[in-house]
Amino acid sequence: MLKRILVPTLFALFSHYSLAEDIQTIENSNSSENTAYISDSLFVYVHSGPGKNFRIVGSVNAGSQIEIMAGNENGFQQITDDKGREVWVETQFVSTQPGLAHQLDELGQQLQQSQQALNDAQTDLPRLQQLNQDLQAENQNLQQTIQRLEKAVTDEKQKALSSEQAEQHLMLTYGGGVGVGGLLIGVVLTLFLSRRKRYDGWA
Repeated sequence: MLKRILVPTLFALFSHYSLAEDIQTIENSNSSENTAYISDSLFVYVHSGPGKNFRIVGSVNAGSQIEIMAGNENGFQQITDDKGREVWVETQFVSTQPGLAHQLDELGQQLQQSQQALNDAQTDLPRLQQLNQDLQAENQNLQQTIQRLEKAVTDEKQKALSSEQAEQHLMLTYGGGVGVGGLLIGVVLTLFLSRRKRYDGWA
């Protein structure tokens, strides 16, 4: 009854998370050639020898990981169970693939790791948000500083241009004044010299 309830539930869980193949791949890559698992029953009796006529020395829980010690003999295999006992179990209950119980444990561990990662992310979220705000504020300050520097450079260029234009205007004014002054001096000298010649001629 328990098996009929457990199996559909596990398969529904596998289809929801799509992790069955990943777990099988992980188990195959980590397992040695002699690693096997007890198939999914409530428990399996183990014997002291290769046959049911040998004494029952205990049981192994379904899904337990075991180590195969010897090959098939009378439908039995010698194993080392999860308690370290060297016993014999029926071959039909030995599988090289992890059972549903073992896969469920793997799913539980992965779910726990995912939950822990989510908790860590949620714990770290306020710090990351604060860091983001600090970076945005720093970026805004840098942009304001760049704008101030650009304005200062523009003002300096405008000031230099105005100063150059003022110097050019002053030089043009000075040159014009010199020219006009020279012209006036020339006229005065011409008049003076021409009047002097007239006076010298009367004498």
